Amino acid sequence: MGLGRAGAGLHIPVLSRARAAGTQLFGDEPVVACDPRRLPARRAGLVTTQTLAQAAALVDPGDTVAHVCTPPSVRTEVITELARLGFNRIVVEKPLAADTDDLARIIRLRRKHALHIEVVEPWLASTLTARLTDLVRNGTMGEVRSIAIVQNKPRFRRSLTAPGHPTAFDVELPHGVGLALRLAGNARVTHAAGYDLRVGDAVVARMGGAHIGLRHNAGARTEITSDLTAPVRERRITIRFDEGTATGHYAVSDDDDHSQLTVVRGGHAERVVLRDDSLTEWMIQAYRNFRLGGERGALSFGFATEVVQILSVGKNISAEPVVPAARTEATPQHAG
Repeated sequence: MGLGRAGAGLHIPVLSRARAAGTQLFGDEPVVACDPRRLPARRAGLVTTQTLAQAAALVDPGDTVAHVCTPPSVRTEVITELARLGFNRIVVEKPLAADTDDLARIIRLRRKHALHIEVVEPWLASTLTARLTDLVRNGTMGEVRSIAIVQNKPRFRRSLTAPGHPTAFDVELPHGVGLALRLAGNARVTHAAGYDLRVGDAVVARMGGAHIGLRHNAGARTEITSDLTAPVRERRITIRFDEGTATGHYAVSDDDDHSQLTVVRGGHAERVVLRDDSLTEWMIQAYRNFRLGGERGALSFGFATEVVQILSVGKNISAEPVVPAARTEATPQHAG
């Protein structure tokens, strides 16, 4: 559902690669795609429709995985319609919901219709993330003191011509927040800010970029920034330990499937390049979870709800007028 960048540009090609991996998790029937506004060029193995009812008539909903690739603002309606038609295995693009109100509706839908929902989080299936997780858990570099995540890319055309994401918090930050929670554990928001995208006389509110600060229960601090007006693309994480630093660079697009990691310890730097087709690996894991069902699905969904809740707090803070005397916790100088 949805044949924009996420649906036609990512999910359909990734499904083809996942099927070719020979995991026996996927059928060999054509992919049925639905979008009332656009139809892609004809391609082998793809059937297109303009309504969900038409799509449901071509498959067995009870034995089909539905991919929701629509903008966050309309996902609740799409999931509602899918549940009504009998679909109960659903992949949802990140973030799971645009705000806590929509999140509450999706939670109720999930409970009422016994839905198994997997939220797209390729960074959590990344080879680079696995390496970083090992560094954090094995303790050889001491405790994590801080994490800095930078997610920059120029996004002018899509923001100006195809508004679908409510704010810059909904574009790249879901990846960063999820990664920070995976590496350093539960956290609360300490400060946040967002700004408009401006090109000449054109202004797109709250789509220029965003910043959020987290304080983890274990003591580490995380700063996540995303500039959607940047001249270059970058997805970088820097973890500062007691006894060194790890800097990772995630693939910036689907043009390449490699990431890089540099670890500096005792004055010595070691760099490694990693094969990292993380979205394909995430898709295979999601379909395994559908096969296994039960607790695995509940854990994945619960993690996705935490990400939405943190992003919602950040959005609310960034929308408030800055009054330092009234908001000590939200100002960086008081964040420590």
